[in-house]
Amino acid sequence: MHINDFDFDLPPELIAQHPPAVRGSSRLLVALPGQQPADSEFTRLADYIAAGDVLVFNNTRVMKARLFGHKASGGQIEALIERVLDAHTALAHVRSSKSPKPGTELIFEGGMHVQMQARQGELFILHFAGEQTLWELLAAHGHLPLPPYITRSADNDDDERYQTVYAKHEGAVAAPTAGLHFTDTIMQQLRDKGVHLAEVTLHVGAGTFQPVRVENIAEHHMHSEWYDVSETVVAEIEAAHARGNKVWAVGTTAVRALESAACSGKLQAGQGDTNIFITPGYQFKVIDRMITNFHLPKSTLLMLVSAFSGYDEIRAIYQHAIAAEYRFFSYGDAMLLGNLAQTKTE
Repeated sequence: MHINDFDFDLPPELIAQHPPAVRGSSRLLVALPGQQPADSEFTRLADYIAAGDVLVFNNTRVMKARLFGHKASGGQIEALIERVLDAHTALAHVRSSKSPKPGTELIFEGGMHVQMQARQGELFILHFAGEQTLWELLAAHGHLPLPPYITRSADNDDDERYQTVYAKHEGAVAAPTAGLHFTDTIMQQLRDKGVHLAEVTLHVGAGTFQPVRVENIAEHHMHSEWYDVSETVVAEIEAAHARGNKVWAVGTTAVRALESAACSGKLQAGQGDTNIFITPGYQFKVIDRMITNFHLPKSTLLMLVSAFSGYDEIRAIYQHAIAAEYRFFSYGDAMLLGNLAQTKTE
């Protein structure tokens, strides 16, 4: 397929610049195959999920991964930590007037002294000097990395609202945004109904915002992210399917973790890097339903939901959302999707 097949016009005023005043007060577009899209509220989510179904969350936590500083020689520099390699070393995106060469000393806020050790493709290997660990330095001096389409700097409110209420394992540079709608109250409502809640980890990388730069999407090389799917989650999912219940993924990152763990054809516990690229024609092995936000034009995430719910169906869903003035992207509203191919066989 061609990259322009995944383009659409979005009025800029629909791009949410702030979270809703109250977490969980977003709108929910219910768009199940074979049904007309229905406008609802996220607080009604439990109405659409059956007792015994499994909801799978991505429990990654966003790092304060953005750093500002200058080269020892004086030039301004900005770094975005992509992945922490050890207590003092990280892979990072670096922006400056001239790319730093190996051996260049960088000085970030808080007096962090960093040496650029080597380049690895588009990323740089940075070594952080001193006794404090990289995690401690980021917590003290880093900035939350809001997505590029949010045209403001992160503030104290974002420190809470750009994290899910169930975030545990630090390592992401972007939030699993479908999870931002969940509150402790909504999660308890689901438990009270008999819904099983499970967790995987996928550390979302900055590549999630990178545009696809090739015309033929089959030529696109997906960025790599680290994931972990436990034996407990595998057992929960197998039990749900055995009793005829559905498995729900909260967000595309949970989808990517589970489908990566099932790349052999059978869901298996494991951890490691994944660069799975899901496009129309992909046969889903694990997921029956998906809760997700609205995605960027020409993005790999738009391709993923088109594979899940059908290309023409997603175009119609997005047209409905734009006409109904849903809020888009990370701080926007949510939609509930079904697997078109699976629905046809039910």
